[in-house]
Amino acid sequence: MPLARSLSMTSLNGLPQWEDEDLPVEDLLLFEVSWEVTNKVGGIYTVIQTKARTTADEWGENYFLVGPYFEHNVKTQVEACEPPNPAVKKAMDTMKSQGCQVFFGRWLIEGSPYVLLFDIGSAAWNLDRWKGEFWDASNIGIPFHDREANDAVIFGSLTAWFLKELSCQFDDKPNIIAHFHEWQAGVGLILSRSQKLPVATIFTTHATLLGRYLCAASIDFYNNLDQFDIDKEAGERQIYHRYCMERASVHCAHVFTTVSQITAIEAEHMLKRNPDVVTPNGLNIKKFSAMHEFQNLHSMYKARIQEFIRGHFYGHLDFSLEKTLFFFIAGRYEFSNKGADMFLEALSRLNFLLRVHKTDVTVVVFFIMPAKTNNFNVETLKGQAVRKQLWDTAQSVKEKFGKKLYNALLKGEIPDLNKILDRDDITIMKRAIFSTQRHCLPPVTTHNMIDDGNDPILNTIRRIGLFNNRTDRVKVILHPEFLSSTSPLLPLDYEEFVRGCHLGVFPSYYEPWGYTPAECTVMGIPSVTTNLSGFGCFMQEHVADPAAYGIYIVDRRFRSPDESCNQLTQFLYGFCQQSRRQRIIQRNRTERLSDLLDWRYLGRYYMHARHLALSRTFPDKFEMEPSAPLKTEGFRYPRPSSVPPSPSVSQHSSPHHSEGEDEDEDERYDEDEEAKRDRQNIKSPFSLGVLPQGKKKQHGEYRN
Repeated sequence: MPLARSLSMTSLNGLPQWEDEDLPVEDLLLFEVSWEVTNKVGGIYTVIQTKARTTADEWGENYFLVGPYFEHNVKTQVEACEPPNPAVKKAMDTMKSQGCQVFFGRWLIEGSPYVLLFDIGSAAWNLDRWKGEFWDASNIGIPFHDREANDAVIFGSLTAWFLKELSCQFDDKPNIIAHFHEWQAGVGLILSRSQKLPVATIFTTHATLLGRYLCAASIDFYNNLDQFDIDKEAGERQIYHRYCMERASVHCAHVFTTVSQITAIEAEHMLKRNPDVVTPNGLNIKKFSAMHEFQNLHSMYKARIQEFIRGHFYGHLDFSLEKTLFFFIAGRYEFSNKGADMFLEALSRLNFLLRVHKTDVTVVVFFIMPAKTNNFNVETLKGQAVRKQLWDTAQSVKEKFGKKLYNALLKGEIPDLNKILDRDDITIMKRAIFSTQRHCLPPVTTHNMIDDGNDPILNTIRRIGLFNNRTDRVKVILHPEFLSSTSPLLPLDYEEFVRGCHLGVFPSYYEPWGYTPAECTVMGIPSVTTNLSGFGCFMQEHVADPAAYGIYIVDRRFRSPDESCNQLTQFLYGFCQQSRRQRIIQRNRTERLSDLLDWRYLGRYYMHARHLALSRTFPDKFEMEPSAPLKTEGFRYPRPSSVPPSPSVSQHSSPHHSEGEDEDEDERYDEDEEAKRDRQNIKSPFSLGVLPQGKKKQHGEYRN
């Protein structure tokens, strides 16, 4: 049944509102514990940082983040202040009186949440005693040489100590909720439960330890989930103690959550517990007041990328930049886990298809994956210098030409174009042309790679022969550094670069969530993901026709590697066949999905987890019927009703389109009307995040 919609740009565009009973937050204290609070290590930092504003709005002064103290982080990110809660201050003072350094302040991010930071070094003298207490509580021994695990014991012991000092000050209320992220924070949860502290505990795993190790070893992971000897695999990789810390945390928690359905299946087999709630990751979405503004940003940053291309391919710029598409893949340099191996193979096949069909479309593909380098490639720097020199030459000639033309017109004469450029001008232009001559191919990497003979991306490029030849319709550029606006090569931040590209490609084999395609979506850039990534599963569940909205989902779970690669190739080739108008329509649709990824919507999953934890810890005070259906209403974005229905299904037999076809499409397409239909056509309810029982044993048929 269609629901009434609000079209306010500041709202969630009418997404179903959370109908669960509100928690009495004034009588509760929420502590969120993670090693990545103010300390960027990986993706969990992004989760906590972006979610802080929504949580702080909900909980106000009763929300605290707990993490480790690192001076270089605190100096730039934290503003010191006094705790507003006297009980928190008393607990801190007690710990300080016994020689532990505890810092309190506001984290200078959106929402400005309070942070409580423990100095690991100041408490390290307790390590042996705390390792003994941890052994007594869990029978888990920590080897002395594992620095990270030892730090986790110190951090967890300090967290449990703080929660004990805090909880002993309260009789009836406020009640305490402690939410722990990943195994590094898990020791605090285990000790809190072993000491029987009156604290409702939640544990979230963003990726299982063993799953990441197994996939990095190119093992047939999803096919053999129920076949692994877990203890043996962890022992062989010398992470058995870490695995035990993670598994104990999972089983001690009142509520166990994970970030996606695919990770829920993984956790069931790796950690031997089904998640109680799936809590997808979100972002803070900022809507533009004008709907076309993000399209303008795309055009502006695309022009900046085109300038780089002019320099990088000088002497070989025999393709039209107006008919050139920019694809990219970005993330940690995990060649197989991130799908770079399949992407390169698909690019080889795409190059063949584009050449066979004699298309005038060129694809330039960027690999933004940091690796060890010896600085910039000289040939790449030279290319940008040549481009700058040509631009300066053209500007000087243009200035002289303009003056002569201006003077002639003032006299009422039409100048003789054969005389308007003198011999010196012709000489300057000839020298500029000669300077663009190149006796080598444009480089495939922008930096000098360390040990490039063993680099998997470069070795694959050598194998498939994508060397940026003139005849290649697919050009490859490896940029083995994170992007920066201060770079002399490509002076763009990551967000600016993404906005300037046409398609993000992330065919990951192991991706518990996947922030890179999510970031593309909120910026209105189509992307390729897989049904083995949390983001891909989420979109399949919520969007009736993901490809129509610019979310192409490669099946890596139930197809062979070759079939998956062919599917990816068809997605890429189909995208190349789209007209410019079709790409604009698709970007509009993609950007409309951003509401799905807003923390103001996805935060409801965390609300549910907290309510569930309270009902299990304090059943006399908080009630939640475990077997009752959850009270949120589901939705599925329908297939767009406009014409063309979807760029993926309205492809022409060749990539060439007539102007008449584009004009006809323009007449039939009304962006505002389509957006209104999408917001009103909501379909079938879905569960809030509990793992569907019917899907538990489907692990796939092939290793991809």
